[in-house]
Amino acid sequence: MANIKSAIKRVQTSEKRRAQNAAFKSDLRTSIKTFNAKAENNDVDGAKEAFLVATKKIDKAADRGLIHKNAANRQKSRLQKRLNEVSA
Repeated sequence: MANIKSAIKRVQTSEKRRAQNAAFKSDLRTSIKTFNAKAENNDVDGAKEAFLVATKKIDKAADRGLIHKNAANRQKSRLQKRLNEVSA
């Protein structure tokens, strides 16, 4: 354990951020799974709504640095491709 006051604060801050990031990433994965489930059931309207929610969360995750921007773009592209298949 750290002895210096600033190091102790840094450990606490890091732990708090780690928990917030883990929660956000979990929510991100859930939104993607929700979209995939709706796309699987050919629920076009539900899939469109879930797509908007998922892409918004993917963009936020990329802005926060939780995922790389190229990974975010790749995920959004895959979701869009799946949505186009369902809509057609």
